[in-house]
Amino acid sequence: MPRRLRPLILLAPLLGFLALAYALPFLGVVGWSVTRPEPGLQNYHAALADPLVLSVFWRTLRICLLVTLISVTMAYLLALLWVRGTPLVRMLTELCILIPFWISVLTRAFGWLALLSNRGIINEWLTAAGLLEDPLRLVRNEFGVTVGMIHFMVPFAVFPLASAMRMVDERVLLAARGMGASRARVFWQVFVPMTSAGLMGAALLVFVFALGFFITPAILGGGRSVMVAELIYLRIFQSPDWGLAAAISVILMLAVSALLALLLKQLRPGGER
Repeated sequence: MPRRLRPLILLAPLLGFLALAYALPFLGVVGWSVTRPEPGLQNYHAALADPLVLSVFWRTLRICLLVTLISVTMAYLLALLWVRGTPLVRMLTELCILIPFWISVLTRAFGWLALLSNRGIINEWLTAAGLLEDPLRLVRNEFGVTVGMIHFMVPFAVFPLASAMRMVDERVLLAARGMGASRARVFWQVFVPMTSAGLMGAALLVFVFALGFFITPAILGGGRSVMVAELIYLRIFQSPDWGLAAAISVILMLAVSALLALLLKQLRPGGER
């Protein structure tokens, strides 16, 4: 057997499974988008022209960008402590990063609901302390959705950032210090640019995850801050409008695929940045 064909033989079962589990269902969704309720591209026209759908798209984009910015910033600080802190700090930071993976996303969403709801722990404490007369609206809006999504996304953003930080050549930092640069200048002008690939990877990873998020926005948004994934669910199971839901799904899939292609290009070993 030719040596070039051996990897393909080993990958054949996995590729076959992926084709059956993902490619065929996606082709079925594409078919629905151009055939239901009648053949044509009217579903795509509705998805790109309907004010309601466009408002959901813009809300999703706005929330995803905000979640990405805050999550990557917090993850950068955590990764910095994890990579360059003392042994005790590294151990505590690692626990803070890993423990959220042991708790399901559904449990975390209901935990935030218990904290932020009108009769939740935070509002009860503030009211009992006399700081509030009426409870703050912290859920069933974009604030609650953003908080819950950030809590979920931060640990995922830490790993590409930590990987990039571990690849920084310590000699470059020492050389910058030896030439008289302050610690702040070394950090902003040397360390941060050298970890830019990790920043880009973490940002794209968080943004792609956030685009398709469903459980947390559905619970903490309470139907008042609908995002794209929840809109697809509503169009399939409540409206129902399967053709429009399929068209929105295809648009979302194409957007995610483009972002993943950008991510793979950015993280390609030996690739240019």
